[in-house]
Amino acid sequence: MPAYAIYSLAALAEIAGCFAFWGWLKLDRPIWWLIPGVASLALFAWLLTLIDSEAAGRAYAAYGGVYIAASLLWLWLAEGIKPDRWDLTGMTVALVGSAIILAGPR
Repeated sequence: MPAYAIYSLAALAEIAGCFAFWGWLKLDRPIWWLIPGVASLALFAWLLTLIDSEAAGRAYAAYGGVYIAASLLWLWLAEGIKPDRWDLTGMTVALVGSAIILAGPR
């Protein structure tokens, strides 16, 4: 599976897991929200181990750009707030950085 597909799935799992905690602590959702949240965070961690990289830090750094893009997509689709031009500019810079990290000759 290509790295960006794994990163996209990992981002969805991480954001969903973190949102479960957000919902419990900030939106007064029931504590049982943490059960799927913790499972989702465990899935996120496992997915990152599927990245073909000799160093965890490099895999995590490249993931950062995808996470930013996924977070802005979550902002728009799940929270109903459309990203502005500054959000999109920052996302573009982050994705370019991620691509440089992934494509660099090693």
